[in-house]
Amino acid sequence: MHLQTGRGLFAEINVVPFVDVMLVLLIIFMVTAPMLTQGVEVDLPETRAVETLPEDSETVVLKVLRDGRIKLDKYEVKIEDLGDNLKRMNFQQGKLLYLQADKEVAYGVVVKVMAEVRAAGVQKLGVVAEPEDEKP
Repeated sequence: MHLQTGRGLFAEINVVPFVDVMLVLLIIFMVTAPMLTQGVEVDLPETRAVETLPEDSETVVLKVLRDGRIKLDKYEVKIEDLGDNLKRMNFQQGKLLYLQADKEVAYGVVVKVMAEVRAAGVQKLGVVAEPEDEKP
């Protein structure tokens, strides 16, 4: 915008609309940023057909049963104690954790278990599923 004064032209920028837009963008960013960090990240192995689970000392199986009970290998644990038990197993040395969940288990229970696993410091988590039956 140019204003004509007695001495010549005067250039002025109106910053009020700019400030309004920046404040709206800041509010949008502040609202959406916390939602982006609440997910559960899982480092999945590459896709390949595995007939059976490996049965060596480097693998541990975590089962979520239909009734909501959780078994770590052969031992039943509560979800509150799952993180402590996993920390004691020292997964930093390359151990793998496989998660087997019954298909009838609510999705929210599986997400809670995965969050506890991630909070315990487990870096490698595999999800076990059965192959679908081939229909003729």
